[in-house]
Amino acid sequence: MIAQLTGKLVEKNLTDVVIDCAGVGYLVEISLHTYSQISDSELIKLYTYMLVREDSQRLFGFVEKSERELFKLLLSVSGIGANTARTMLSSLNPSQIAQAIASGDARTVQSVKGIGAKGAQRVILDLKDKIMQVMDVSEISPSMSNTGRDEALSALETLGYARKQAQNVVDKILALSPEATVEQLIKDALKQL
Repeated sequence: MIAQLTGKLVEKNLTDVVIDCAGVGYLVEISLHTYSQISDSELIKLYTYMLVREDSQRLFGFVEKSERELFKLLLSVSGIGANTARTMLSSLNPSQIAQAIASGDARTVQSVKGIGAKGAQRVILDLKDKIMQVMDVSEISPSMSNTGRDEALSALETLGYARKQAQNVVDKILALSPEATVEQLIKDALKQL
């Protein structure tokens, strides 16, 4: 198995990169989260996961080890394949996914294209206990389990804002002031949306 690659970045696309390692070019599939963290520098290091099926061999790359571990956990859930797991990591950042699973937030998990209500429940049920072992405790902020967060997100959705956009803004506000009330969250979020 190929666990990591370090080499020259030859090509960078939204869904994959080509890395030249000692004259061999490796095509590595990536998420949008990883894409956003890859600089255009010449030297690159990715942690990888090689998925071997009877009809294909695919290599997935991640800038962070925790993202790779989360990817492997998602693959362990029945009904979640490599494409769906990569879509999840492209739609939400790893800490948002971990937080949604740890707090049982099926709505956030379900917001990912290709995951329905039953799939979201299955992901949460299968991974809730395992997620804390993979992610750093610091990456899953206790303020994000704030019940006011969910109420504020519901209110912002009712006002017509997209859940993902509202969620990013509310999470930023909670990172700065963890004890914010629902009213404060909504007011501050409306100023930023």
